[in-house]
Amino acid sequence: MTTPIQDTILSQLAAVAAGKSIDPMSVAKAIEPERWQRVLGHVRTNAVELAREGKIVILRHNKPVNPEKFRGVYRLRLRQEGDPTSFEEAADEGGEE
Repeated sequence: MTTPIQDTILSQLAAVAAGKSIDPMSVAKAIEPERWQRVLGHVRTNAVELAREGKIVILRHNKPVNPEKFRGVYRLRLRQEGDPTSFEEAADEGGEE
């Protein structure tokens, strides 16, 4: 069972071309247009859960990252063939810019 935030993430990802990613800010704005900043933390938490379930991939610098260890700016994409199958295979991206 998914949450309303997870449903919004998945529906936005379904609406973009295969292989394209979305900005978590667009998810937050879809949920709470006037106070979207307050929702960003919840979007992140729900995105991490979807990544753990293998439904999506969290990207930093356009590369899949470990959803348990990433920091900083990120994007979301549906899982594709060739994506890491375990968290250990995903980059352990810190917050370096």
